[in-house]
Amino acid sequence: METIEQSSLLKDLLSHHQVQNNLSVPQLVEKILSRKEGILTSTGAVTATTGKYTGRSPNDKFIVRDETCEESIDWGSVNQPIDEATFDRLYKKVVTYLLDKEELFVFNGFAGADKKQELPLQVINEFAWHNLFAKQLFIRPTEDELANHQPGFTVISAPTFKADPVLDGTNSEAFVMISFKQRVVLIGGTEYAGEIKKSIFSVMNYLLPKNNVLSMHCSANVGNEGDVALFFGLSGTGKTTLSADPYRRLIGDDEHGWGSNGVFNIEGGCYAKCVNLSHEKEPQIFDAIRFGSVLENVVLDDQTRLPDYDDTSLTENTRAAYPLENIDNIVSPSVAGHPNTIIFLTADASGTLPPISKLTKEQAMYHFLSGYTSKLAGTERGVTKPEATFSACFGSPFLPLTPATYAKMLGEKIDQYDSNVFLVNTGWTGGHYGEGQRMKLSYTRAMVHAALEGELNNIETKTDEIFGLAIPSHVPGVPDEVLTPKQTWSDKEAYDREAKALAVKFHENFNKFSEVNEDILQAGPLYRP
Repeated sequence: METIEQSSLLKDLLSHHQVQNNLSVPQLVEKILSRKEGILTSTGAVTATTGKYTGRSPNDKFIVRDETCEESIDWGSVNQPIDEATFDRLYKKVVTYLLDKEELFVFNGFAGADKKQELPLQVINEFAWHNLFAKQLFIRPTEDELANHQPGFTVISAPTFKADPVLDGTNSEAFVMISFKQRVVLIGGTEYAGEIKKSIFSVMNYLLPKNNVLSMHCSANVGNEGDVALFFGLSGTGKTTLSADPYRRLIGDDEHGWGSNGVFNIEGGCYAKCVNLSHEKEPQIFDAIRFGSVLENVVLDDQTRLPDYDDTSLTENTRAAYPLENIDNIVSPSVAGHPNTIIFLTADASGTLPPISKLTKEQAMYHFLSGYTSKLAGTERGVTKPEATFSACFGSPFLPLTPATYAKMLGEKIDQYDSNVFLVNTGWTGGHYGEGQRMKLSYTRAMVHAALEGELNNIETKTDEIFGLAIPSHVPGVPDEVLTPKQTWSDKEAYDREAKALAVKFHENFNKFSEVNEDILQAGPLYRP
């Protein structure tokens, strides 16, 4: 079978008279400024705006349905199918469009820090700033690796190409299409760089389980004793913030694999939310945004070019992309052992989940499959305030296979390596969104620290009467009353109503997982109407 990589169209694209191959960071910064794609900030980073697409566009993501993947993909609203003929026509139109551009930018690198699991990548960009983004987010090759690089997957990004839904079979002008047969990702109509990163994550979520490696939407770090921690959670729940710990070395902030040798980072950089970012609250992230970093939709002062991280006039989903090396205490290469502690992060907008609770294995499986959180403003188009959502495995938008596939693998690994699992609520306390307040970061850090240090493994707990969760009686650095959500509400009856309503949502959502074992089914909230 002839692949896209072998096709004459791709060869034409790569032999374009002005293809810029694997430019250095300074060269790309020069291109960005000369092409007026972005502005240099006072920190040396560049900032670019992404137009109306300031977040992912999940309704515009497709997977090509063909004989290689038809039986294994979990088809539906997340993994929308598109036929091969439609994809091929659009592919030709995009390549023809790009051939008319004065310059194109190519990056060759890898996804997967474990050499046995790495995927060689080729990213072709219309924009220089997108190419810098790819260079900083994926794993950069050595000179020898670059000389022998053979792409296993190609990303073609043409943000100014607008699809015609009638002619091109899309839902809008934007599209993100993955062909596992042709081993290509086709992106168009959106300038949001996160689509490049997340499309490759979706690819790895398909490929890694075939090698008996669990792919995970989580951050990871390691302590001085070699103890490894994983932080699961959707965008905005605190993965990047909580894993950037000055007392622990960072493995990665968002995407990892867990195989027979332990945990490894899929990426070579970090993609951090920077709304309300300050040196006081998040010094590692703040200091990492320097020359070569990419800021998305961050407003600058006209004169000083200082970033205003509190200005959300463009979007609340402001982002910073930078290489792992910009963080002082990292693990290099980004591989480590098996996790001692696993933390599920949720931003509960109802304000009723405990800020921390220790989970049994069955509860861990229940809450992993549930993946409850609140979508935060800006992470997807149209989301302007927190919305309760259940995202299986804390990463449903990026999972081509059934959630049960990933959940089964996680359960087996928890058993095999005796990992402790905690549910941490970084959302609201003292009331629901609009009445209560967001959990103090200092409290969350103290709770996470106690969990990582093993201080909560054998501590006295009390069972939450609605959710059935084991709440620690005391956590150093956190007021005892904060640990029990009901105690933070002035209106206790309102708390009961909100908590019971959330419990019902859990049960309703979990109906789709009726095939799991009875002990997992019974591990959800105790309250049943």
